[in-house]
Amino acid sequence: MKRSRLLALLVGGVFCLAVMSLYRVLEQMQGAEPHRRGDAPDEQVDEDLSRLQQKIDRLEQLLSDNNQLVARLRDSLLQRKVSWERERGGANGSSDSTYSRADRLPGCRLAKEMKDGAGGVQLLDVYDLLSFDNPDGGAWKQGFEIGYRGDEWDNQPLELFLVPHSHNDPGWLKTFDSYYQDQTRHILDNMLLKLSEDHRRKMIWAEISYFSKWWNDIDEQKRATVKRLVGAGQLELVTGGWVMADEANSHYFALLDQLMEGHQWLQRHLGVTPSSGWAIDPFGHSPSMTYLLKGAGLQNMVIQRVHYAVKKHFARQQTLEFLWRQSWDSSPHSDIMCHMMPFYSYDVPHTCGPNPAVCCQFDFHRLPGGRVFCPWRVPPEPITEQNVQERALLLLDQYRQKSQLFRSPVLLVPLGDDFRFVESSEWDAQFTNYQKLFDYFNQHPELHVKASFGTLADYFDALHRRLSTAGTSLPTLRGDFFTYADRDDHYWSGFFTSRPFYKRLDRTLQATLRATEILFSLTLAEMRRFSVDGRLAADFPAREHFQRLTVGRRNLALFQHHDAITGTGRDPVVVDYGTRLFHSILNLRQVLQSSAHWLLLLDKSQYHHDQSKPFLQMDDVIWAQDALPQKTTLTLSAEPRSLIVFNPTEQLRTSVISVTVDSPDARVVDAETGRPMAAQISAVWAEPSQVSTEAFQLSFADELPPLSLVVYHVTKAAAGSTPRARYTIHRRGDPPTIHNEHFQVSHPPEANAPLLLSNKHIQLWSSWETGLLQKLRLQSGLLRQLQVQFLWYGTRTGANQEKSGAYLFLPGEEGPQPYSSSEPPLVRVSRGPIFSDITSCFRHFTHTVRLFHLDGHAGRSLEISNMVDIRSEVNRELVMRLVSDVANGNRFYSDLNGFQMQQRRTLAKLPLQANFYPMSSAAFLQDSASRVSLLAAQSQAVASLRPGESADHLPRRSDCS
Repeated sequence: MKRSRLLALLVGGVFCLAVMSLYRVLEQMQGAEPHRRGDAPDEQVDEDLSRLQQKIDRLEQLLSDNNQLVARLRDSLLQRKVSWERERGGANGSSDSTYSRADRLPGCRLAKEMKDGAGGVQLLDVYDLLSFDNPDGGAWKQGFEIGYRGDEWDNQPLELFLVPHSHNDPGWLKTFDSYYQDQTRHILDNMLLKLSEDHRRKMIWAEISYFSKWWNDIDEQKRATVKRLVGAGQLELVTGGWVMADEANSHYFALLDQLMEGHQWLQRHLGVTPSSGWAIDPFGHSPSMTYLLKGAGLQNMVIQRVHYAVKKHFARQQTLEFLWRQSWDSSPHSDIMCHMMPFYSYDVPHTCGPNPAVCCQFDFHRLPGGRVFCPWRVPPEPITEQNVQERALLLLDQYRQKSQLFRSPVLLVPLGDDFRFVESSEWDAQFTNYQKLFDYFNQHPELHVKASFGTLADYFDALHRRLSTAGTSLPTLRGDFFTYADRDDHYWSGFFTSRPFYKRLDRTLQATLRATEILFSLTLAEMRRFSVDGRLAADFPAREHFQRLTVGRRNLALFQHHDAITGTGRDPVVVDYGTRLFHSILNLRQVLQSSAHWLLLLDKSQYHHDQSKPFLQMDDVIWAQDALPQKTTLTLSAEPRSLIVFNPTEQLRTSVISVTVDSPDARVVDAETGRPMAAQISAVWAEPSQVSTEAFQLSFADELPPLSLVVYHVTKAAAGSTPRARYTIHRRGDPPTIHNEHFQVSHPPEANAPLLLSNKHIQLWSSWETGLLQKLRLQSGLLRQLQVQFLWYGTRTGANQEKSGAYLFLPGEEGPQPYSSSEPPLVRVSRGPIFSDITSCFRHFTHTVRLFHLDGHAGRSLEISNMVDIRSEVNRELVMRLVSDVANGNRFYSDLNGFQMQQRRTLAKLPLQANFYPMSSAAFLQDSASRVSLLAAQSQAVASLRPGESADHLPRRSDCS
């Protein structure tokens, strides 16, 4: 019996010329310079100096453009040189032929070939250009001194929007529910009161998970007030996501899920669609997110956490506002206007201008007598008639300096921080004092400033209007903003890997949710088709199942928060997240079981729902949020047991299906055709050298049609009729003794000889001593080096040095050290008709490389799994490194959110931790002849620190996590 359903898916001499041109520009500038007279009046001198300053600025821009051109030419020349050396047989040659049109692998289109008529910026080129030094910039420590004449706004007044906000993490130091009860609900309650008191007051809000929870708690009168404030433009819901999502670890499916969940809630309850994005706290930014936002109808966005050196460079070039374009898109269809905050943080001291000591004086939540103070020891002052002029001019100076970093006289100034505006007194202090300052600005036209509270919509509307009037265009940018550093060498590459167990649990829920949504939808459609009147089956709990799906989507969405999937929350918070994911998986399995039950019944009238006695059971059991799944043992007899397999993908899929049975002899047939399936019985290992006598692994392969439910019958077979895996086991110096009556277990016939596995596509050799992969031969006969190594990273040990933690990766000066153990590993080789593998049992991890005896991708690839336990270690990180002979130079590729591939460049001028990047699901190295691709089950960090190498972080153990 086989049922399949298809869904239609709608997817989706140059250098010389440059130098000559530069000289020509210089000549024109000199020729245009007026003759100086010794008796020139002061006005003429000022005018001449101003003209000269403008020309110097223009020259700096030309020099910057020329530097980028030279960098690209240098790379091209180096590649040609390396290729020439390789042709001569140079032993150390490294060719990145990815960049050669002639040698490029078929089917690969390079973003570098994209041409942008607006002269776009590629972030990879910016990284090549920057020196990444960090000189003291004065008041703006990570920047530079900003000057202005004072008459820049005479013709175009400075238009300033102060945007109040409160960043509410849906879990971090407290759980989601604790934050809501202690802080968030009070913020939103006060928001209703304080915005209603004065129509000039405004605010933005981002986290719909909190907003929806609060909405459920308030009455209809307050809901009407919310709608009035939204309609009047006093309250703007920005981004509209369920959370402010992490952009490094999250898969695009989950990013889209949390965005849809939030947008649907807003449409259903408020009838609004956000127009602007607000991402001030994710630890780096991905263009995949911008693509989803643009597809959801957003036109503008604000980002904050970008490498301080990149911010400084963009500030000098006045490119902090740009059109962010996809690397693979040559058209402007995917463009979204992006505003990058220029300074260190999104708090008040780092948003009004370059001097935090001054800006902190205008955070009126820090007035003397409160619980929060200014670390620069100059407190704010209440605004009075006596000091309003002095205070206003001091603040205006910061505004003017900040505005010099942008191309338009429209200025965005956020006012807020984490969980701000909890107390009524803070609302009064901020709004009352700032309104006095704004009144002073607006009453003195000679200051040429117009200031008001605003929202992102207000700001971007004014910005678009000013840019259009002035005919000013913004630059186009391609690339991503990883890896983020907030200061010095503090690169935030640790969270790419922190708490990998929960990163994997996230993907498990994601896959379960998608499969359940598809099967549930197919079930409802089939019910309506089957029923005469189009109604659903009376006993089918559609409403309860839909609620389970909704909760599952929302829990997956909540976990995309930038302190959840990142692993940066405190331990109790992580347990809370894990419990939510765990319960959702269990609930979704109920929907799967009941949907498959109805679809498989020939007589639909026989359907009866009883959750206490489900008709179908899952093949594994998860006992707790922090436990690994345990396989359910299937009891076999002469009576067939039904095994149902669901393929939730829209492709024909060849899969190896494995279940645990109680007999070493089993037979599997396709229930619809009676076709027997080739199968293999393997041992279930209770310990590295101990075979279970009660459970056996039954594996068979089949082609599963798209979106299909396939039923197999499993029965107990005659003794010895099912092919069994054969094992060789050894350990250097201490050969294990294994007694088992069901499997052939022996020692290798030749000590120290490489271990060999092969199918008709691949041969691989592994070390006899460690079992780790050394090389392989492809079907073409090409022999390639591909070694697996394991390494330890420690952390810094200095008395005043910060150590690696949940956010940061700060390795010790000794760098990576080869993994070593006090005892040699037990190496176990399995050979069978369905798959063969080599398992190495080390003290801290069990490593398996498996080869399937199949056609298609499964037979042409290796499956590597690592079971790791480093709970006995402190401040150590385990890394698996692949060492190949691929000549990739300093370039490799990692994916962004499972949505697109991004080129990476390993730069010697950056510290080791800066060259690690996020890998949501894939990475690869390539040259003109070959590619080594790595697909991951969950997100983690990846680097290629030397040509041919790929290093992937496994678990981390830190006393700071």
